[in-house]
Amino acid sequence: MTQPALHALLNGTAAVLLVLGWLAISGKGPWSAGRSEAAHKRFMLSAVGASAAFLTSYVHYHYNHGSTPFWGEGWLRTIYLIVLVPHVLLAMAMVPAILALLWAAAKGSFERHKRLARWTLPVWLYVSVTGVVIYVMLYRMGPAPA
Repeated sequence: MTQPALHALLNGTAAVLLVLGWLAISGKGPWSAGRSEAAHKRFMLSAVGASAAFLTSYVHYHYNHGSTPFWGEGWLRTIYLIVLVPHVLLAMAMVPAILALLWAAAKGSFERHKRLARWTLPVWLYVSVTGVVIYVMLYRMGPAPA
């Protein structure tokens, strides 16, 4: 497995774990008749782990490899940039947001955690899913990068 494929796998894993964590806390999960704070905590900490592993691997890879230019032109390049630019900007915002979520939960400030999570969860999910989309567009749709 290439390192970019690993990055996509970690992003996809984080997305699935985020959805499972939300289902657990909302009481919509298949494992119980109601909310499961324990399952929520496990899923969300696992999502943090997958995202942290992604970030570490991604930074290491791009430090050593540099950037990979997009192969497409015209409207396809425009679509790629429309996905890429908000992905990058929102990904940068997620690091402090996720740390704030973890801090609030660790301190037992669950109302603050819930308030932050209302906007952080969808953005984090967007970043994770678009990370996979970017991988597909960059490495799977066009010619193999050099």
